[in-house]
Amino acid sequence: MKRAVSLRHRLLVAVVGPLAVLALVLGLLGWALISDVVRRTNDRVLGGALGAIAETVQVERGEVTLDLPPAAFGMLENGERDNVYYRIAVGQTLLTGYADLPAPDIAALSTEEPRFRFADFRGQRIRIAEIRRNLPRIAAPVVVQVAETLQNRRTLRDRLMLALLIGECVLVGIVMLLIRPALGWSLRPLSDLRRVIEARDTRAAPDLSPLHTGPLPSELRPLSRSFDRLLARLDDATTGMRRFTADASHQMRTPLSVLKVQLALARRGSGEALHEIEEATDRLERLLTQLLTLARADEAGVLPPDHEIDLRELSRHVISRRIRQAIEADVDLRLECPDEAGGQEPYRIKGHRTLVFEMLSNLVDNAIRYNRPGGVAQIELEAADGAIRLTVADTGPGIPADQRDLAMSRFARLQGEQGPPGSGLGLAIVRSTVERMGAQLELGDGEPGLRVTVTFAAG
Repeated sequence: MKRAVSLRHRLLVAVVGPLAVLALVLGLLGWALISDVVRRTNDRVLGGALGAIAETVQVERGEVTLDLPPAAFGMLENGERDNVYYRIAVGQTLLTGYADLPAPDIAALSTEEPRFRFADFRGQRIRIAEIRRNLPRIAAPVVVQVAETLQNRRTLRDRLMLALLIGECVLVGIVMLLIRPALGWSLRPLSDLRRVIEARDTRAAPDLSPLHTGPLPSELRPLSRSFDRLLARLDDATTGMRRFTADASHQMRTPLSVLKVQLALARRGSGEALHEIEEATDRLERLLTQLLTLARADEAGVLPPDHEIDLRELSRHVISRRIRQAIEADVDLRLECPDEAGGQEPYRIKGHRTLVFEMLSNLVDNAIRYNRPGGVAQIELEAADGAIRLTVADTGPGIPADQRDLAMSRFARLQGEQGPPGSGLGLAIVRSTVERMGAQLELGDGEPGLRVTVTFAAG
């Protein structure tokens, strides 16, 4: 498995990496700048020497004369003892100096500003400064050249580059020394948050209350809030599980007690005991079925894949399952829905078939169980405005408006033991399924009875 890189290493790379790139860029820019400054500075000295020599070129009795000033060559002296060369020529005729010094293109020379160029001379790289002078009564222009080798320039440039590199290395070293304590200080709130979370890891009952970490940096507040929301959801889930387990245990205790009593009577030869055992077993089976359905409806995580469901066909299936119960209760069980419009199936939705089936089955079971003899339990389907409404209506006593929220709670039995036998899970299953499918649930008056309407988006 690939190992994750620590935050400390990530931050080190994020800081030192760009810093190294920046140092390299600064080094390149510094090398270019230093080279240019060294060239300009030495060219200024070389140009000064050239000007001093060019000023001594005169015309006497129709001939060109000059007086080489020692100060001009003294300006070019340096610790590296660079070689200095000069050449003064009238046109192409050498007047004095080094004859083999590379001659310029006379037409390209200016009489105002000296020209500088690099050249090779006697196996060395040199820098030449040259200018042209036009003298009276002299037809050919006078060309004055002064050159020097580049050792002093290279030495000066290397010293400045070394100073720049030493400065950069010192700066990077100081940053490296300071960055570790700085990272430790920056990551301290994260370590504090980790210690607060680890403090919850005990063998006692888990503490799911919100974290108390004190002031946090803005970057960690979303993480802390998300963790608190997760703890709240876990707290709700564990609380609901404990309540559900306690309620389920309480509800299952009654049919199990009845079974024990009736089994004892059956051993003594009681004829009615077997009938009571059958009823208790049916009640226990129904309770377990509803508990499993409710657990499936409340199941967290990824929803099961949706399928296309025909509510007309599903309603007929539920009626065939509940018809015997309706006959025994003397309740007329009906299905009311308009014919298909335009040859299409108007009652199709997307959802989990088992959940929708159990939801409708519980609504019909309630409509039969809490009805009156000779009453009606009716399933109604209606498609309109891109939605499908499924309504289960009965002609029983109904539920008062102020008790409808309570009626949808788990194990809620408004009539208590005086009412029909049941577990109080029917409407809780309906509400959980509706919420999970993103549908809408509404309890209304049937005048008489109760009308439960579930609105689905059309499939």
